[in-house]
Amino acid sequence: MPAPLTIAVLPGDHIGPEITHAAVLALEAANETYGLNLRFKEHMVGHASLKAHGTTLTDSVYKAAIEADGILLGPCDNGGYPAPGEGGINVPGRFRHDLDLYANLRPSRSHPSVPHARPGLDVLIVRENSEGFYPDRNMFEGYGEVMPVEGVAISMRKITAHASNRIARSAFEWARRRRKHVTIVTKKHIFRMTDGLFYNECVKVAAEYPDVQWTSSIVDAFNADVYMTPDRYDVVVMTNLFGDIISNLCSALAGGLGLGGGVNAGVNHAMANASHGSAPDIAGQDKANPISMVTSGAMLLGWLGQKHGREDLLEAEKAIERAVDRVLESPETRTVDVGGNASCSRSAAAIADAIRQKV
Repeated sequence: MPAPLTIAVLPGDHIGPEITHAAVLALEAANETYGLNLRFKEHMVGHASLKAHGTTLTDSVYKAAIEADGILLGPCDNGGYPAPGEGGINVPGRFRHDLDLYANLRPSRSHPSVPHARPGLDVLIVRENSEGFYPDRNMFEGYGEVMPVEGVAISMRKITAHASNRIARSAFEWARRRRKHVTIVTKKHIFRMTDGLFYNECVKVAAEYPDVQWTSSIVDAFNADVYMTPDRYDVVVMTNLFGDIISNLCSALAGGLGLGGGVNAGVNHAMANASHGSAPDIAGQDKANPISMVTSGAMLLGWLGQKHGREDLLEAEKAIERAVDRVLESPETRTVDVGGNASCSRSAAAIADAIRQKV
């Protein structure tokens, strides 16, 4: 029996508990089928925690989560929380900052049975997650947006060689596990200093990976080309804001945001969470697509497998991916947003069944 690993399960807000439960069902099925020795510990965060404890993230839950081997976090209603002084802690932001989860990994792959999916799409967006244009991430102290006078707003962008180098290294390492191609996406002819620095660091790293081919693309041209010829792209690395926008575009090209999984990863920690929001309009209706969260959970197993050198976790990751593929084949087991008629719970149960059947 392998050493036990603990997953901290934080359901989040609105549809978060529904799709997080679906992910846990899939992970439990993989745990039983492949003997992974996973342990799941659920903790309250978000609005439920705010109501019960006066804060969206208590100290005890924070401690339990950072001491776990991995975090499974449902979508959080960060925009609906009160000010931090009133208990409204940005839950994913707190973990991302404190655990230095600098790489946001977002895969998108089209499925033949899903309406509107672009055939040939199979990309991994590697998004720098710690700086850039995001004003909550680019200052040691203070906030990266100011309004010096009425009617004038200024937003600052921070790009460092350190952060650019390590996200490039992550991209090239992932390319070695995939199809050995990296595309560096920038707007370096306009943002000559910031995107120029990012590009130059990526090129430096590329020289250390002679077995991986690379190209570069301007961000607006990439947007058009990934639609027209998606099969040209494998791993795509970019700065924070570009990565946030383009990863959602790629999820849509794969068939919908409900399919887009993601992991925020650092050297010692990783947090799996869906790449979409908490969707309060469909909360509690058993309508949400669970696949984004299920895929995120599978990616967390893959990250743990790489970290601990455990082939059983990598095998389980692939098993969950195959189960998702099987469920997407039939409208009876995929949800309405991707052309099916299944509920969230029906789709989740079908994924767990397919894992146990080792499809």
